[in-house]
Amino acid sequence: MTSSISRRRFLSRSSLLAGSSALGSSLLLQGCGGSSAAIGASEKERPKMPSGIQFGDITDNRAIIWSRSDRNAQMIVEYDTSDRFANASRIAGPYASEATDFTTRVDLGGLPQGQTIFVRVRYVDPDNSKIESETLSGQFRTTPADGTKAVRFHWSGDQCGQGWGINTSFGGMKIYEAMRVRDPDFFIHNGDTVYADGPIQAEVKAENGQVWRNVVTEEVSKVAETLKEFRGRHAYNLMDENFRKFAAQVPQVWQWDDHEVTNNYSAAKNLSGDARYTEKSIATLTERGRRAFLEYAPMRYYKQSEPQRIYRSMSHGPLLDVFVVDMRSYRGPNSTNLQAVEDASSAFLGTEQVEWLVAGLKASTATWKVISADMPIGLNVGDGKDGQGNALWEALANGNDGVPLGRELEMARLLSAIRDVPNVVWITTDVHYCAAHYYDPAKAQFTNFSPFWEFVAGPMNAGSFGPGVLDRTFGPSVVFSKAPPIQASSPFAGYQFFGEVNIDPRTRAMTVELFNLDGVSQFVQTIAAAGA
Repeated sequence: MTSSISRRRFLSRSSLLAGSSALGSSLLLQGCGGSSAAIGASEKERPKMPSGIQFGDITDNRAIIWSRSDRNAQMIVEYDTSDRFANASRIAGPYASEATDFTTRVDLGGLPQGQTIFVRVRYVDPDNSKIESETLSGQFRTTPADGTKAVRFHWSGDQCGQGWGINTSFGGMKIYEAMRVRDPDFFIHNGDTVYADGPIQAEVKAENGQVWRNVVTEEVSKVAETLKEFRGRHAYNLMDENFRKFAAQVPQVWQWDDHEVTNNYSAAKNLSGDARYTEKSIATLTERGRRAFLEYAPMRYYKQSEPQRIYRSMSHGPLLDVFVVDMRSYRGPNSTNLQAVEDASSAFLGTEQVEWLVAGLKASTATWKVISADMPIGLNVGDGKDGQGNALWEALANGNDGVPLGRELEMARLLSAIRDVPNVVWITTDVHYCAAHYYDPAKAQFTNFSPFWEFVAGPMNAGSFGPGVLDRTFGPSVVFSKAPPIQASSPFAGYQFFGEVNIDPRTRAMTVELFNLDGVSQFVQTIAAAGA
């Protein structure tokens, strides 16, 4: 049990950021005290909390507290450094409303560094303060400021894809329990947090004659087109008991990729030939998908010119800075990806995001700088063919092993700009198998960069594929990979993976390990820190 701290140190002014359009408003910090009983209220009158609680975007002194009511109600948050809540601080938070699908969040600031923070959340009827929901509890750890404790985090992505949803007879999304028992400081969800374009049916035939039986809701039974359907996709994942238990213990960092909207989308995506969609406007679908994502992600919104941007960075003390990038929102159209000169059509991260990333990496004083990318750098990821039979490309690589062309030009510029930044590691998912890639300028067509590692995890409760083919422009080699012998394998086959990073505070070495959904190690790589 952690000792409590003084109320003066613990209380801080926090900002409320609720809903996809909220930019923040001040919260009323009230005196501590337990929740009152719902005296005389029937169960029907009490607010419900169907999606549990989530914590997100954790740092040394800040955290997002997220939850969802089933009706109009006020969020109440209590927190302390003791599970007895003897010296708890209480925040009367935002009101849940239909405008944000009854999701709410509180941005806690001024938290003590390197402490376990215990949290209780409930909702109160706006017209009768004695009518309350149940109280849900959770806990998380803030980052130590002095770097004396090891840092451990997990990452994965690609969730409930290809029709493999929540199968309670299988044990639900078991990979979340495998991660939870390893007790990471936080988890990075690399993207494809939902598959809005992949209907989930009651039964799906799997390999070897097996039948996968899904929990099904109305919203997931077809491709998502309406805002209600996009929201329903995120709410569906939170029906899983493993996910809710995990989210109440492990803070998350969400980023997105394509399936939060539709497969391989960009602003130029053409749905005219897809009979599943009655809504053909990719701009409309993108707006709805982004709004639902932002409502359900336990992430911090910003007050800059782009308040709902998804790329961001978080410091985890002197050992680690994490840079979360967005490879979806600023890209040009998927094309043959062979442009000889950078322009709007070859953009991937986009100029502003590249400049932000370069500046952040150069300014970082942390030993390790981890770039969390929603797509791999060197794997060829195709997007069909154009009318002339030319291959189109979804990721950076273009199937051409020569000098950088197309989107590779932007990556070459980025890698050159950070050549002198030590200890940069990339993590990613997207391709539905696990791998370790080493990029070596001595083996590359483009050589103006420092060697680096890229580690690939995923999927988590989705179809398994791979392995992919590497584009040799930046000199990658496969140090390890594990993919299914049968493409589109179900979770029954076991080819579901998450990654774990451990940073030793004494040696400052980073150890990266890949695990399957049962928590069995598949691969380990230890990397010495330059300058240690």
